[in-house]
Amino acid sequence: MTTERPEPPLIGGEREMLRGFLDFHRATLAMKCDDLSDEDLRKQSMPPSTLSLLALVRHLVEVERTWFRIVMNSEDLTLVWSPENDYQVAYDATKATRSEAFAAWQNEVEHSRRIEQAAESLDVLGHNAKWKEDVSLRLVMVHMINEYARHNGHADFLREGVDGTVGA
Repeated sequence: MTTERPEPPLIGGEREMLRGFLDFHRATLAMKCDDLSDEDLRKQSMPPSTLSLLALVRHLVEVERTWFRIVMNSEDLTLVWSPENDYQVAYDATKATRSEAFAAWQNEVEHSRRIEQAAESLDVLGHNAKWKEDVSLRLVMVHMINEYARHNGHADFLREGVDGTVGA
């Protein structure tokens, strides 16, 4: 599998820029996992950390679900891997597979895209119950770009540890 990574626009409106950079970072995560077996994707960084590429994908499933479906769309959902909404459960990818993790991730990304595209503006508000605050779609988009960028840095190191691949 070879992931096509869209380049973010160099010129454009705010929403187009945010959407472009978020899709760029989503594709970067998928690229870091290209051509690896389930076993490779489950390789953990170093003790005591249980972080692996599959753990990152599973974590970002939960992040997409939380920010777009629960916060912005007010859906009454639990996390995919934790009915107790414990984000740490997603990091236990010791028995996870590419197919289940990426199917869940693609499903949540599609939900996120539909919610973002249906919003009339970046000023649309959702409610973050954990913070007990309303947040704008703009904040969610910026937060998601930051979340992916940070975890793509982890993915760089994890991929290098698996097979020596670096870059991009």
